[in-house]
Amino acid sequence: MYLYNLTLQRATGITHAVHGNFSGSKMQEILVSRGKTLELLRPDPNTGKVHTLLTMEVFGVIRSLMSFRLTGGTKGPYLELFLFRFDYIVVGSDSGRIVILEYIPQKNYFDKVHQETFGKSGCRRIVPGQYLAIDPKGRAVMIGAIEKQKLVYILNRDAQARLTISSPLEAHKSNTLVYHTVGVDVGFENPMFACLEIDYEEADSDPTGEAAQRTQQTLTFYELDLGLNHVVRKYSEPLEEHANFLVSVPGGNDGPSGVLVCSENYLTYKNLGDQHDIRCPIPRRRNDLDDPERGMIFVCSATHRTKSMFFFLAQTEQGDVFKVTLETDEDVVTEIRLKYFDTVPVASAMCVLKTGFLFVASEFGNHYLYQIAHLGDDDDEPEFSSAMPLEEGDTFFFAPRPLRNLVPVDEMDSLSPILACQVADLANEDTPQLYLLCGRGPRSSVRVLRHGLEVSEMAVSELPGNPNAVWTVKRRADEEFDAYIIVSFVNATLVLSIGETVEEVTDSGFLGTTPTLCCSSLGDDALVQVIFYCFFLIRCMLLFCSSEERS
Repeated sequence: MYLYNLTLQRATGITHAVHGNFSGSKMQEILVSRGKTLELLRPDPNTGKVHTLLTMEVFGVIRSLMSFRLTGGTKGPYLELFLFRFDYIVVGSDSGRIVILEYIPQKNYFDKVHQETFGKSGCRRIVPGQYLAIDPKGRAVMIGAIEKQKLVYILNRDAQARLTISSPLEAHKSNTLVYHTVGVDVGFENPMFACLEIDYEEADSDPTGEAAQRTQQTLTFYELDLGLNHVVRKYSEPLEEHANFLVSVPGGNDGPSGVLVCSENYLTYKNLGDQHDIRCPIPRRRNDLDDPERGMIFVCSATHRTKSMFFFLAQTEQGDVFKVTLETDEDVVTEIRLKYFDTVPVASAMCVLKTGFLFVASEFGNHYLYQIAHLGDDDDEPEFSSAMPLEEGDTFFFAPRPLRNLVPVDEMDSLSPILACQVADLANEDTPQLYLLCGRGPRSSVRVLRHGLEVSEMAVSELPGNPNAVWTVKRRADEEFDAYIIVSFVNATLVLSIGETVEEVTDSGFLGTTPTLCCSSLGDDALVQVIFYCFFLIRCMLLFCSSEERS
């Protein structure tokens, strides 16, 4: 079934953003969700401009969005199968289904590879779809609800090398609220997922509220046993501070594995086995005007990894971005290091591309694409470490500054959030305009929306005078685009060629010493120009003809 719809002004706010090689090329794309639409963006590595490849309505509410890539794949004994060098898309929505999409660049659309139904429609707290977690090796996906239900699907290939999805494996736990879910990088061992949970069973049965005050949040690890084909709760640990989200640490041959727990005022590294917890305070602004008793949290993060190193960019609720690195000793983390990177608008999602760009999907106001000019290793900015001695409750302080490591290269307009709107014709244009109050704090703005289509200026060419008429023509009838712009003046005709630039041409065959009355294509590969002399000749012939000959 194909549904036809018309949206005059699409949503401009971004709720989720992921990056990957969705088209199978070496260029990385960014997939964003705008409430009920999916939009595929591609930054130009030469100009830094962001171009929209595809916009698709999903006719639902997108609650979560992730990308993954299947591991390995060969075709024959010697030839590597490059078909698998692209990423799939997993969408969690209010449809009660998990949907896996594949971008088809030849037809420029998203192909629905799998669609599995597991619950009722609607944004319900016990129906999965709010949280998504992918095994970093692309072997399994966990989709979870706000309360109780979590389902795990195994991803594989069939004999024709097509993506397959298993029946759902349940990992439910009653009386449990979930705050965040991530896939833990454990190499090629059994896939593992980490969840921030809280058990409210005791607090729910205590009318005094004392049990609710004692309830602690827990970090729980779920393991998918590929041999026995079931999911088990492998480990659960109570947390000292209330955490808001998790960051997966590269594992296997690329890192020590584990997770970073982002909680109030602290960043903590945790892992299974002999690894002890590493805890580092979140730095605060020096001479901050906010309430000093108010806790500081990280709200967004992005991971960048190469074959030789990895680091994290974590952003606080004030917009300050810190570069987080881990010091290891034989796959055992010994130290967390934080360094102030730059300050950008508070983001709902950040993506670090391999081409050296940082995409910031702003929570309020316009979205930005930055070029990472420096990694902040050689500047004089102080570096904070978990090994530095501090009294309990103390923290580090830094001084914010203008951008140094990031260079803004493109900006995407966003009206989100619209706080007030008035319709009036204040400009006396005979058509009412929409006057909007948008944004928050120092990035607030007043914007005016007018009815009509937006026009993009591609080229500018100075004219020698005021033209009387303008035409566009093709050289051949089978050409897709027009080749010439014909500009008629009082005593001359100007012919401009359309290409990368707009330039004057003199060998087009048009007569340039007289004004043009009309021009158009003639047949398959001919052009006709009507000038004043032809018009005068035709008029004289009509005057000397009889009425029958005129007809």
